[in-house]
Amino acid sequence: MGIVKWKGILESLLFAAGDEGLSLKQITSVLEVDEIQANEIVTELQQDYESDENRGIKIVQLAGVYQLATKKEHADYLKKLVESPGTAHLSQAALETLAIVAYKQPITRAEVEEIRGVKTERPLHTLSSRALIKEVGRAEGTGRAILYGTTKEFLDYFGLKNINELPPLPDHIEDDELHDDADLFFEKFQETMETDQ
Repeated sequence: MGIVKWKGILESLLFAAGDEGLSLKQITSVLEVDEIQANEIVTELQQDYESDENRGIKIVQLAGVYQLATKKEHADYLKKLVESPGTAHLSQAALETLAIVAYKQPITRAEVEEIRGVKTERPLHTLSSRALIKEVGRAEGTGRAILYGTTKEFLDYFGLKNINELPPLPDHIEDDELHDDADLFFEKFQETMETDQ
């Protein structure tokens, strides 16, 4: 198979992987190529993105995984998208997820899912694409899961100077009670949104 077709397949894989990204080992396994060839495909696709001003995305490598990311020079437009009234509406799932990330950051997807009690991949992807959350590091231990935190755009969107301006949660909520009390996150966050908009 030609390198052009491989690049198209890799692009699809990286898009599907979202913010989890793909390691070189995963790429070699799925494409059934050796590491040298996989590296060549990644490098060529990276160069395609970087050299073409008409492309709005690029490939970045973070903590050993490759993922698609928006180009920094388009940040002002992405910010407008986040702030646009027509596109600012977030689903309840996204708002709940955003509230949990805001109050508990840095936090992994698994920890968010434990609190919400449901899968959270799609809401996290939505929030990342709107630049309200970002990867802030990797957790220790097996798998080194992505840690999420809020962005400057998040603060701007809700009219906050810093994260300490979020309304305090009731003192009685402990981590082991969060699964039952996740709605409190959403309630408080919705109140903040309504107050600051």
